[in-house]
Amino acid sequence: MLLINNNKETKLYKEMLAEIFYSGCKNSEKIGVESEKLIVYKKNLKAIAYKDIVKVLNSFDENKWKKLYEGNNLIGLEGKIGNITLEPGSQIEISLKPFEKLKDITENLMQFYSDLSVYTEKINAMVFDYGIQPVSTYENIKIIPKKRYEYMTKYLPLKGSEPFIMMRETAGIQANFDYKSEHDAISKLSLALKMSPFISAIYSNSSYRNGKLTEFKSNRAESWLKVDEARCGYISKKLFDSPENFSFSDYIDILLDIPMIFVNRNGTYFGTTQTFREFMNNGLMGMKAQISDWENHISLYFPDVRLKSYIEIRNHDAQNAIMTFSVPAFWKGIMYNPDAIKEIQKILSKYKYEDFINLRKETPKFGIKTRLGKFYIIDLIKEFFDISFESLKENKSGEEKYLECVYEYITLKRVPADNFKI
Repeated sequence: MLLINNNKETKLYKEMLAEIFYSGCKNSEKIGVESEKLIVYKKNLKAIAYKDIVKVLNSFDENKWKKLYEGNNLIGLEGKIGNITLEPGSQIEISLKPFEKLKDITENLMQFYSDLSVYTEKINAMVFDYGIQPVSTYENIKIIPKKRYEYMTKYLPLKGSEPFIMMRETAGIQANFDYKSEHDAISKLSLALKMSPFISAIYSNSSYRNGKLTEFKSNRAESWLKVDEARCGYISKKLFDSPENFSFSDYIDILLDIPMIFVNRNGTYFGTTQTFREFMNNGLMGMKAQISDWENHISLYFPDVRLKSYIEIRNHDAQNAIMTFSVPAFWKGIMYNPDAIKEIQKILSKYKYEDFINLRKETPKFGIKTRLGKFYIIDLIKEFFDISFESLKENKSGEEKYLECVYEYITLKRVPADNFKI
């Protein structure tokens, strides 16, 4: 479907662009999880090469997983429970289809982790439960042969000082949640953005880099600050000051003025620094904007919390299995309980936009020992987890058990990074 922007059709084209967001309005309360893993060689902990991660992909049961190629290059697998894909530096990711019960999520993740461990063992490699490569740096990690990453590699250095750390070295966890309406979507987007530096802090798990202990609790979170602020920042001050006045239309206007990076036409890529608005107005090399271009453009916008046809919360370092399970559990206790949302909104209402800006900059270094006013943020983090714990407990399904591992860190005032040594 073509998208053309002119004065007569302005209202029509914005309705078309908004359809992907309105299509997400539903009454279901499912949870999606995306878990990235680093694979390293046992003998030296260096990052795995593409040629070897392909061997791992080829080991998965062909009766359960369909191979996905770009040209002649294997780049992922498609299965009934979700997709397995490769990230730029040969990190491997499973994107589970949405489930309602945490039990279904944990069982499917455990099966994937188990299979992955077996298959990496065959090539003398191992799964490394960490948020950043412990030894290899991006200079020694080649991007996989995927055009999307090739064009990101060309574009992002124009906007940030260290985008390749994020692309090639890091691994994280994402949790995705449904929304019932536009109001519900914006409310959840605003709240999750405000909470993101706090939750990123307690999940800090990437303090070692290049074989050395650094000054940061989360080098992964720090690397995102140096990618592209317009593309990776807090979206809009309005989401912090007056989210009730923010809408899908506002989100669209922001995306329209973000450069596109590339246009894909049937597997042929064209690099561009045009904004999407310029593309709709002027085209590119005779090409007109299509809905598929808009969908691709949305996927190249990288704030800590992102709006699609669901809310995608993206700001957690990769963890071991038990800590990974706690991520969707924590957010489920908040996102699907209106009382929990109101309670946290009230707690955070006393803080200004500038406070959250500072937190985002400081938590990668100081983690839970970041100050907010006179206090350390660990106290607020505990409040958030208490609210989620009680919310999950109300369901009488026992899902609050998934948060116990995090309480161990909260009690000791530590984070996973504090337990790691090479």
